[in-house]
This record gives sequence, structure tokens and C-alpha cells, in this order.
Amino acid sequence: MDSSEQQDEGENPRERRPRVRRNVTVSIARAICSHRYPAGLPLPRENDLCEIYGVSRTVIRESLKILESKGLVRGKPRIGTTVCDKDDWNILDADVLEWMGPHIEDSDLLGCILEARRTIEPAAAEYAAARATAQEIADLDRAWRQMRDCANDPESFTDADIMFHSVLLAASHNQVFRRLSSAIHAAVKYALHASNVAVKNRQDAVAVHGELVEALRMRDRKRARECANRMLDLAVRDLAAVKKATSSAP
Repeated sequence: MDSSEQQDEGENPRERRPRVRRNVTVSIARAICSHRYPAGLPLPRENDLCEIYGVSRTVIRESLKILESKGLVRGKPRIGTTVCDKDDWNILDADVLEWMGPHIEDSDLLGCILEARRTIEPAAAEYAAARATAQEIADLDRAWRQMRDCANDPESFTDADIMFHSVLLAASHNQVFRRLSSAIHAAVKYALHASNVAVKNRQDAVAVHGELVEALRMRDRKRARECANRMLDLAVRDLAAVKKATSSAP
């Protein structure tokens, strides 16, 4: 076994190995996302990867299986492992979003997420005004109150914001919207977190979320759609702040 995989004193080797594999997977993934390993070209051979990352072939193979399951690489017998084009990556996967990190703007993914929300959320809000149960409206109200009460804490604010939008799509009682909510959950979470960190004043967002809850209580479909569109207008503003922060980062 390589020295990097040796057991630390008092540490269970079964606990050690997954952590080593996770670290190697992250390292290879970030190298792909930063174009150190360009799309269309083969990764280094297994033996070379073992030497680069200081681990066994077993760990390398396990890491490559994870990366292949997320669309970053493709392995073929007698050919080796090739880096996939970005169009093949599962960009809605939470791990892939994390690995892309500062390179996420290269694909304007945040803008694409916003376009998807522009298509879905106003309609979902309008349907929710007609279909939401009393419990769902109460859940939205609770999420809104959490947003209001932790407006100065970006992490807690984002958690409440995500809950709000998840409940809203579910409250539309549209099975496709509900499924889309699950599919884009990680991407929306990333986008909301980026916006909430970049923007210092979240009071406008708190206000319009509260107005949407009230529109649902009143079963006002038109107002619900208007509120959703106003939320997305704020998201456009916040996305500009994210891009500015990203471009000015060292």
C-alpha cells in the first residue's frame, strides 16, 4: 500500500480509504474543470495517476468510476479514460457544481439556471395560488419568516430561501414541476447561495417573498405570478453582483 493510504495511528483503515478516494476524486475533477486535463484528450495512464496522487490503482479506479458516473470522463477498454466535453457533464449534480467552483462562470451556468427559473416559477406561483393546501401555505410562511429573521446570515438565509422555492414548486401540484424541483435542486441551491453571499441587503427579497405568501393566502393568481417575476428581477440584479464579485476576485 502507498504511504498516503497507510493507517494513521488509532484510525480504522475502512474509514481512511473513502476519505482518500474522495480527496483524489476531487483533485482529478478540479484538474478537469480547470482544463489541466482538456476535453477530448486522455487522462494520464492509471500508473501515472497513481504516482501523481500517491495512491493505489484501486483508489484511482474507484475515483474514475465516480467521475464517469457524473459525465466528466469516459473509459473504454484498450483506449483508456478520456475527458468528456462539458456538454456531457451532469451540471445539476451538487459535486460537479462544487468542483467547477470559480470556473462555473465559463459556462454561464448561473444565467442558465435563472432562465430555467424564469420559465418555471411564475407559472408555479400562479398554480399554487389556486391549488396550495393550508399546510403548504403555512410552510411557505414559515420559510419566509426564517428568511426575515436571519437576513444578516447568508448561510441560514439561503437554507430558508431554498426551502421556500422547493415548497412553492410542490404547492403548484404539478408533477412535472415537482420533478423539475428535484432535478435542479443542487443548481438552484448554488445559485441562491452565490446571490445571497454577493448581495449585502436582502430586505427586498424578504419583502417580495412575504408578498407572495400573502397572494397565495388570498388565492390571487395574478398577484402571485407578479410576485414571482419580481423575485426573478431581483435575481437578475443579484446575478450581476455575483459576476462583478467573481471578476474582481484575485
